Amino acid sequence: MFEAFLNSALLIAVCMVLLFVVAVVIKNNSIVDIFWGLGFVIIAIFSISFSGDFTAKKILASSLVLIWGMRLSAHIFFRNIGKGEDFRYKAWREQWKNFYVRSFFQVFMLQGIMMLIIASPIILVNSSASDEIGFLDIIAVLVFACGFIFETVGDAQLTRYRTDPANKGKIITTGLWQYTRHPNYFGEALLWWGIWLFAASEINGLLTIISPLVITLLLRYVSGVPLLEKKYQGRADWEEYKKLVPPFIPGFRR
Repeated sequence: MFEAFLNSALLIAVCMVLLFVVAVVIKNNSIVDIFWGLGFVIIAIFSISFSGDFTAKKILASSLVLIWGMRLSAHIFFRNIGKGEDFRYKAWREQWKNFYVRSFFQVFMLQGIMMLIIASPIILVNSSASDEIGFLDIIAVLVFACGFIFETVGDAQLTRYRTDPANKGKIITTGLWQYTRHPNYFGEALLWWGIWLFAASEINGLLTIISPLVITLLLRYVSGVPLLEKKYQGRADWEEYKKLVPPFIPGFRR
């Protein structure tokens, strides 16, 4: 696995450097969000190709990563098109001294490192000699499917809600959004627990539990929920919604 991980790291480093150059030219760091899903697709395809051994389990796990990554990147691309730079990156552009240096390391390189850590289960699976699909792998598919549905349906409901002019300036509180304030973030964390289950039965597979732990903690406490909710802080409708609906793990309204 070490060789596959090292080669994946070099590949993603090159991708991030090129992406940074493009971001500087177009003055838009938001493209790093579009690349998030594609980066995992690149890692999955590269690691299974590097192994030279296309077993049923490797194809299944890699295909799930490919489906998720392509869907997410396409969703973010069409969501962002024509809207300029995301508000978070705009704020950092105004606040940070040595903006381009900090952007290179704190946005692009850091995201590349996080990507490699989170992708460790699929790298391990594609580096292993495992062939047969076992019971734990079936559970992995089911967990992944639940997470994928939450993320996909949550994104679709939010997109549909925002395209209705009558909802301009309002907060979505229907569909999956009545059970969790961030169904898409919860779904993304959950599906990576599913991908990890593919690796759990492999040698050293338990070590890759760092992957779902990191993505869950990032989305819940660092770059996901806190940054987005800060944007709505102080609004009366948001504060009321916040009292009633759990922030991450779905539950019934209080």
